[in-house]
Amino acid sequence: MLFSKWYGRWAVLLLLVGCTTHQESSPFQDFASFDQTRISYSDEGHGPPVVLIHGFISNGSMWDKSALKHELLGAGYRVIIPDLRGNGRSDKPQAAEAYQHDAEIKDLKLLADHLDLRAFRAVGYSRGSIVLAKWLTQERRITKAVIGGMGADFSNPDWDRRIAFADAFSGRAELTEMTRGAVEYAQSIGADLKILGHLQDFQPVTTLDELQQIDQEIRVICGNEDLDNGDPYELAQHLPNAHVSIVSGDHNQTYKQENFAKSVMEFLEK
Repeated sequence: MLFSKWYGRWAVLLLLVGCTTHQESSPFQDFASFDQTRISYSDEGHGPPVVLIHGFISNGSMWDKSALKHELLGAGYRVIIPDLRGNGRSDKPQAAEAYQHDAEIKDLKLLADHLDLRAFRAVGYSRGSIVLAKWLTQERRITKAVIGGMGADFSNPDWDRRIAFADAFSGRAELTEMTRGAVEYAQSIGADLKILGHLQDFQPVTTLDELQQIDQEIRVICGNEDLDNGDPYELAQHLPNAHVSIVSGDHNQTYKQENFAKSVMEFLEK
């Protein structure tokens, strides 16, 4: 009887310890955003926080393949990576209304509130840079930011490239040489084309006038084979406190590379 009681208490203790260890070892958490959409994020490391924002037809796990994440953690930064709504582990609402009115920016602001971030740095790449640019117009807690893989074209509300991809993913237009590869890739990984269409339809737009109001220090980083989204130097001209770093690489590879990580780290640590 005594053995039975002792064994039962010990088993409960082991179970509790096991549960606690599992929770502490998992970097994935989530919170309910303004419309109750659950936004997932990972939170790893200790030290000055850096938020990494992923690109299109992707999610936060894209940064796991990058040299940058490992460099940041190795240098003592806290790395926070959200899955933007409609992507990854986050909820995937089907209604167009869930993506309107800069919903992704509201999610990111609430994530910073949720984590009680008083000051932090942020890095975006590709569509993540488009989201970050808009966030910078509303967020004073960001002290430095990296806009990767982008030129100035996203500042145009009628950007033909955005409209072409929105129409392609929404099924409103036949596929073209420009859009076919992206749509076929999305299909190959089981991505939700309807949601991807919403993300293009309601992609944040930061006009040139709005860019000129951003006074945080910015580094614009692009690969030397990556000009599909406009001229990075033109973008930097409209940001009062920005400069450009050109590294070798194309749009799909640059963010993973050591040269991209090196440029980001030099900028964050200077």
